[in-house]
Amino acid sequence: MKYGEEWLLFDLAERGVEAYPSLLSQWLSRSKAFQVAVLGTFMPPGTLLIRDRHDLIRALNYFGHLGVGEVVTKRDRANCGLGIHLWQSVEDVFNHAGNPPLEYPFVLQPRFRDVRDIRVVILGDYIEAYERKNPFNFRNNIFFGGGSRSYALSEAELDFCRKVMVRGKFPYAHLDLIYTEKGGPFLSEINLRGGLKGAQITQEEYERKVAALTESFLREWLDKHPGAQKL
Repeated sequence: MKYGEEWLLFDLAERGVEAYPSLLSQWLSRSKAFQVAVLGTFMPPGTLLIRDRHDLIRALNYFGHLGVGEVVTKRDRANCGLGIHLWQSVEDVFNHAGNPPLEYPFVLQPRFRDVRDIRVVILGDYIEAYERKNPFNFRNNIFFGGGSRSYALSEAELDFCRKVMVRGKFPYAHLDLIYTEKGGPFLSEINLRGGLKGAQITQEEYERKVAALTESFLREWLDKHPGAQKL
């Protein structure tokens, strides 16, 4: 789909079309803003969806009441850390938002000083987690110079991931979890697909597991709809 054609997914859902991965997870994977709207309760306190200047004015009051200074914005469809910006205040964001440097919608949240960033890959029974860190940049994305180390995921953390996936109807996922001075784990982002730099699983093995999950879904679906096998 091209940008702006996500409404096609809604049309398919309204007509009862079943999809794998789910239509909801496909839409969530395409939009950080939509993730905040649907999965915001799993995200760090102060994470807001900014759709227009009215939302931003409300955010000025909200962050001012909390005494928040520096904030971070995330462009809606930018990946690999390319759409993350650090601002000195929400007022700075307000002065630029809507102009070419920062289009609506986008995600706004406080800048957290003490962050642990954990990437979790869940492919059916295959679960892998690794912590990401960049000592030279507040963006921990490995794609731009960060490092990683294996991380032992706790049962509580895995349960948190499962709840997020159930809410977003993700059959498999890449989840970014963060711990901040406010606690955690919190959801930073989720996607059906993501970079594997830093992961132990190879691209080839990854593709085989995704294909196997898709095949398994198809077999189960055909068992429930035997008449479809004749089509």
